[in-house]
Amino acid sequence: VQLVESGGGLVQPGGSLTLSCATSGFAFSSATMSWYRQAPGKERELVSTIDRAGTVTYKVSVEGRFTISRDNAKKTVYLQLDSLQTEDTALYFCSWEAIRGAGTQVTVSS
Repeated sequence: VQLVESGGGLVQPGGSLTLSCATSGFAFSSATMSWYRQAPGKERELVSTIDRAGTVTYKVSVEGRFTISRDNAKKTVYLQLDSLQTEDTALYFCSWEAIRGAGTQVTVSS
C-alpha cells in the first residue's frame, strides 16, 4: 500500500493550492479516504473525508474553503484549498484506514 501526497507549497493568505494523493495497493474505489493536517506543536486534526459514494465531510473551520474530491480511475484523492489563512499552515497528509502518506507541507505566509 502506498499513499503519496503532492502539491503543497508556500502561498500568500487568500491564495489557493491543490493537493493530490496518489494511491496504490488497495481497492481505492471502495475506500473512504481522509485528509489530515498537523501543525508544529499541535495535534493532528481531521480536515476532510470522502467515502465510496462521494459523501464528504469537512472540519468546520475549512468548510466552504476546502473541497475534497476523488478520481477512482486514477486512484487519487484531491484537496482543493482556497482562501488560505495563516492558520492553515501545516503538514497535510492523506490516509486510508490506519495508513498514511508522508505528507506535503502547506505554508501560508505573506
